[in-house]
Amino acid sequence: MKKYLLALLVGLLSLSLAACNNDEEKAEESATKEKATEEATKEEAAAIDPEEMQKKLEAQKVEANKVVAIVNGQEIKGNEYNDALSISQMQFTSMGQDPTTEDMAKQLKEYTLNSLVGQTLLMQEIDKKGYKANEDDINKQLDTIKKQYETNEAFEEALKANNLTLDELKGQIADTVKYDQYVKNDLKVEAVTDEEIKEYYDSMAGQAEESAETPKYEDIKETLKTNLETQKTQEKLAAKVEELRESSEVELKL
Repeated sequence: MKKYLLALLVGLLSLSLAACNNDEEKAEESATKEKATEEATKEEAAAIDPEEMQKKLEAQKVEANKVVAIVNGQEIKGNEYNDALSISQMQFTSMGQDPTTEDMAKQLKEYTLNSLVGQTLLMQEIDKKGYKANEDDINKQLDTIKKQYETNEAFEEALKANNLTLDELKGQIADTVKYDQYVKNDLKVEAVTDEEIKEYYDSMAGQAEESAETPKYEDIKETLKTNLETQKTQEKLAAKVEELRESSEVELKL
């Protein structure tokens, strides 16, 4: 599957992981114990040799041409899995998990495979519905990406670093354009209300320690709105993937 979409759609992983974490948080533990555990995890992560960690992360990858799953007859190859795996590894690490332990490695593989299957199912559905990306839309997004680099040479170097050609990048952008059209027209994500944003803010403020640096509601309202919109979209995507999977032929090979 396309690298450019991975960061968007692998969010289904974090949604699943968050659900698991929410279940764990329902256990009867004191706030002091939770904080102590979190601090211990951070200290353990800091003590790990970065080079040794990277070796363990690389060891979780598979051969580029290995078929890791088949979705409605469409093969998902190892290179696609490895791209998604790298993102998943970073997500686990950012959430305070050690992706190199035996238990976490198993979860990581499961989440990554499920994410790729979900991504493939969604793109199959999008193509079935006939969504297209015109050249203007592709070029607009391409220009936005290019503006992140000071020179065209820097942009070219970035393509090489990601093992991409310009045509491949434009193909990935085309998929993203179609994905955006699908979300807007078919997913029917409910709009975020001011009441939801305020409730979200109050919940976060209530969990945070009193601090003079606590941001004011108006200062972060738009950021909170974006976060809630993302959450709602991911929830809709997860539900749609489950629906599509029930009527599809999916074979995991890893």
